[in-house]
Amino acid sequence: MPKNASWNMKGTWDMNGNWESKGRWEEKDGRSGALSEAGLRRMCDVLAGHVESGAVPGLVALIGRGDETHVEAIGTMHVGGDALMRRDTIFRMASLSKPITATAVMLLVEECRLRLDDPVETWLPELANRQVLKRIDAPLEETVPALRPITVRDLLTFTFGFGVVLAPPDTYPIQVAIRELGLDTTSPEFGPEEWIRRLGELPLMHQPGALWQYHTGSDVLGVLVARVAGQPFGTFLRERLFGPLGMKDTGFHVPADKIHRLPTSYAHDPETGGLIVWDEASGGKYSRPPVFEAGGDGLVSTADDYHAFYRMLLNKGTHGGERILSRASVELMTTDRLTPEQKAEKDVFGDHFGRHGGFGFGMAVRTHRRDLASVGQFGWDGGLGTTAYADPVEGLTGILLTQAAMDSPDTLRLHRDFWTTAYQTIDG
Repeated sequence: MPKNASWNMKGTWDMNGNWESKGRWEEKDGRSGALSEAGLRRMCDVLAGHVESGAVPGLVALIGRGDETHVEAIGTMHVGGDALMRRDTIFRMASLSKPITATAVMLLVEECRLRLDDPVETWLPELANRQVLKRIDAPLEETVPALRPITVRDLLTFTFGFGVVLAPPDTYPIQVAIRELGLDTTSPEFGPEEWIRRLGELPLMHQPGALWQYHTGSDVLGVLVARVAGQPFGTFLRERLFGPLGMKDTGFHVPADKIHRLPTSYAHDPETGGLIVWDEASGGKYSRPPVFEAGGDGLVSTADDYHAFYRMLLNKGTHGGERILSRASVELMTTDRLTPEQKAEKDVFGDHFGRHGGFGFGMAVRTHRRDLASVGQFGWDGGLGTTAYADPVEGLTGILLTQAAMDSPDTLRLHRDFWTTAYQTIDG
């Protein structure tokens, strides 16, 4: 094996639907010594096994430590296709959009255009004078006044009083109302102004600051950034974050000249467990600019682009010698910001939301040693098959991008195995 090499798995599907793998060692970036060659080979073997089993058609995995970066591109872009996964394949990042949205907010906080404990109603009057349900299963008319306004901090920590209801659809009246208003979709057919207006028609589920609730806070933050900055959310991200970080393939859609780099997105049939098409590349959801640039789950990106973002956070806000965000802001974002009372509902769902222990601004923060990850690890997972975390103790970044949704034990096992093997790549 070459001294400075990376295993890049290639292959094809045969006529019986079996994956025939081929591989070669390729030169890798950076200096040797930060990553274990034996650990990298084990990671490649484990990931290739998941592709060969049919759990996912393909994947791109990145491990970064110090100046060394190792990338695996395994499998194919589409079930039954012959287009191979590549390092520059573009993926639907889903909820990996959330840490980026939180970072955009902190850029405005550092400019004193926003303050963490300011009421957001200054910029989002639709969310002023909130009413709050007496209980989660109450009719929408049974409310009490909010005890205080919603703040920027509430949105960043997902404690503003509204979010995903962790119950079957239409269990409660508030869920029915959310669906009827078209607020239950990741791609609404109306823009941010109409979205926030409709959200403002509904009562909060809980008092501001009382309880962590997933997702909706990030979408509200995208609208907030656009209003404060006086420009579309996507434009702000390109100018203030993606451009300085060199994230040339990150945005809210895939341009026509790059659409061949976007794989088909798959969900799992609830009855058979098999892969079914959720979104095509050409002509699909991400092939054109959305009318609503969703801060919670709307971005597409590549492994290298997202690595640039995480390296900036690991470097306490600097990239290529330039400061993007202050050290203090990064530390605030990547430490646990929740009280035990706020975590009550989150921690019930330990395998998904509670396994990390803590939550910072738009991302999880590890507060206990439950598995191989160090205390202080931060990051998040995306429901369409992505996972990315950074470990400041080890200086390690891991990014796994797939096109198979996290609605099956197959994808979850793949993610767990990736992280188990990722920590075996640490050399010294």
